[in-house]
Parts: sequence; C-alpha cells; structure tokens
Amino acid sequence: MFNLILFGPPGSGKGTQSEKLIAKYGLKHLSTGDLLRSEIAAQTPLGLEAKSFMDKGQLVPDEVVIGMISSALDNNPNAKGFLFDGFPRTEAQAEALDKLLKLKKTAIHLMLALDVAEAELIKRLLGRGKTSGRSDDTNEEVIKARIAEYHKKTTPVADYYLKFDKVKHIKGEGTVDEIFEVISKEIDGKI
Repeated sequence: MFNLILFGPPGSGKGTQSEKLIAKYGLKHLSTGDLLRSEIAAQTPLGLEAKSFMDKGQLVPDEVVIGMISSALDNNPNAKGFLFDGFPRTEAQAEALDKLLKLKKTAIHLMLALDVAEAELIKRLLGRGKTSGRSDDTNEEVIKARIAEYHKKTTPVADYYLKFDKVKHIKGEGTVDEIFEVISKEIDGKI
C-alpha cells in the first residue's frame, strides 16, 4: 500500500494532478471535505457528530475527522494506496494520521508539495474565475489572502514530514504532462 499527501496552494494544479495520479497508480482519493459530506449524507454517527459542530459554525474536531479516515481505510481493504487531499492541515493532524496509519500497518510514504510562484497562482486563479463561477477566484486580494493562509497552515505540516525525509518539492509550473512526469518519477522512486 502506498500513501501519498499532495499539497499545493490554490491554483497550483493539485486537482488536475490528483486525477492523473489516481488513474495511473490506482490510488483511492481521500478528500476530507468529501468524507465529511458523505458521512453526513449517510447519517452515520460520525457524520451526525460532525454536522452538530458544523451547524454551530465550529470546526470539526480532529478526532472526528480521523475517525472518518479510519472508516474510509477499513471500507477500502483492497486499495493500492490512498491520496490524501486537504488533510493533514496541522502538525497535530499529521501526528494523529501517522498513529492511525501505524495501527493499520501502513504509513505516509511521500508528501509532494507543488511549488508555484505567487504571480503565476494569481494569474491562474483569475483566469479560472472567469469561467468557474467561483467568486473567490475573481478578487486578487482574496486570492492573496488564500495563498498566505495556505502557506501559514501547511508549512508546519511540511516541516513535520521533513523530519522523516518524506517531503519532495515539485515545480508546479510547465505543462500538465511535464509536471506529472516529475511527480511520477518521485513516486516511482518510492514504490
């Protein structure tokens, strides 16, 4: 089983690369946002607990999210591995995820961070905003704030995995296929 965390600021091409990685390596996409919505829709105990926090405008506690990830791992026993998207976002979440994966006799094998210059991210997001209908992609100040928030939140997670030599920075500029080729070489070197 191969477990991968893919990080990248808004506009870095993370979604595009995730789709290609899932297709090539047969990984199960694990988006915490999707997990939350799915558990809530299914009205599972964890979903109902998460909904009660969300209804009050509160963040869903890490233990609840980890519980959902544990269920997803258990529900996919034949998966070749998992692509973690949107999690972990803090060092505490990274530590909790590592403990869970150790219990499941697996681990995070690699964290890939897509690095893209801020000017390029802004250009991409403003371009996407013209066609996506996403209001957060149409305002340059909002975009800059999102990028700053990403760096503030994810730097500690990258620092955590750096201690275990699991972080690789990928230049996220070039064609989709060029970037995917570099990503694939990093994964192939770890599998």
